[in-house]
Amino acid sequence: MLIILSNMKDVTSNTIRELEEDKELDNFKRVEAALFISARYLTLEELVMLTDINPLMLKEILDKIIEKYDREDSAIEILKKDNMWKMDVKQEYVHMINKLATGSSEFSKAEQETLAVIAYKQPVKQSVIIKIRGNKAYEHIKGFISTGLVIGKRVGHTKELSLSDDFFEYFHLQKKELKKSEVDGSKTVEGSDEESDESETEEIEEDMEEK
Repeated sequence: MLIILSNMKDVTSNTIRELEEDKELDNFKRVEAALFISARYLTLEELVMLTDINPLMLKEILDKIIEKYDREDSAIEILKKDNMWKMDVKQEYVHMINKLATGSSEFSKAEQETLAVIAYKQPVKQSVIIKIRGNKAYEHIKGFISTGLVIGKRVGHTKELSLSDDFFEYFHLQKKELKKSEVDGSKTVEGSDEESDESETEEIEEDMEEK
């Protein structure tokens, strides 16, 4: 009888341990999946909401995930910034992501050129971009703002456009790397003609937005 009870305790102990290991592995995978799907920095609060794991356990899991990708011969790494975490490719493979991000499947050539002009001249009035790129740029700019790549701040009859932090994160750029000489498609019409026509463009722009 004692032998049977002892064996039952061993089985129960092993079962509990296996269940705990399975639960830990499941939590690990859930956090890993959340980081993979988000493609951006997530706060601890966001990770708690996504995974339903308590913060203390979550921090332990994050440390283990970081160790895993640091240890393995992988093209992936976990970045930490201001108590936020993000899964990303290692720096040596960034050029591949940039090619994909700027490919025709993501942005058309016309959209890429409009974004390049904004990056070159920012902060810049939307009316200036419209004068340079034409009315087609309205939809481009609207798309850039909706995806968070560009910030549009209302200034008078138009908007002032500038690049967001998401832009630099999306294209894996540092702000200091973005120099005017390095932005493709940034040829613009310079001089007094641009300034003299700007107010007229702003009025047309306001009329279009009101309709």
